[in-house]
Amino acid sequence: MEDELKEKSHICHEECPVTRALEIIGGKWRIPIIWKLSTEKGIRYNELKRSIPGITNIMLTRSLQSLEEHGLVKRVQYNKIPPHVEYSLTDSCHDLMPALAIINEWGKHAL
Repeated sequence: MEDELKEKSHICHEECPVTRALEIIGGKWRIPIIWKLSTEKGIRYNELKRSIPGITNIMLTRSLQSLEEHGLVKRVQYNKIPPHVEYSLTDSCHDLMPALAIINEWGKHAL
């Protein structure tokens, strides 16, 4: 019986695009990172960290890596003096912004 429930849960989980999307953008820090990156063409790591109060280096690094793995954030390394890295949103993530704007508006009025 327990195996059947796990199997059904797994199938439902794979078939539900909303659940899949929330796995990718969910979490405490990913949406604030995406939101900040949406306001910039490219932003350096430390500037991004300063703009998100309370985030630690490890959480920012892990969140950026995950967003990059899922194709939502682009990391560009500049090999000039001084070397630096800039983060920006991919086209795929820009497609997500209207949905986040709607959620933002809904959140303003939610109880």
